[in-house]
Amino acid sequence: MADLDAVLEQLRQERKRAEGELRQLEKVIAQLSRVRGGRSSTSSGLSKGKRQLSAAARERIAAAQRTRWAKVRALSKKSS
Repeated sequence: MADLDAVLEQLRQERKRAEGELRQLEKVIAQLSRVRGGRSSTSSGLSKGKRQLSAAARERIAAAQRTRWAKVRALSKKSS
């Protein structure tokens, strides 16, 4: 029985230590959240900047816009 009591005491001490570590982690998380303005963290942990489009994506967008404007001009010529 003495061994069981010793094991239980050791487990209680380990739990107490782990709870202390958790409290410390919660404090650090709260401090970091305040520094970031209360926003939740992103998966990468980096702040978001302006989004970058590739040259190919910009060209696809521009081509689609040219097509839309061509339709608008074609409709305006028909109605004139």
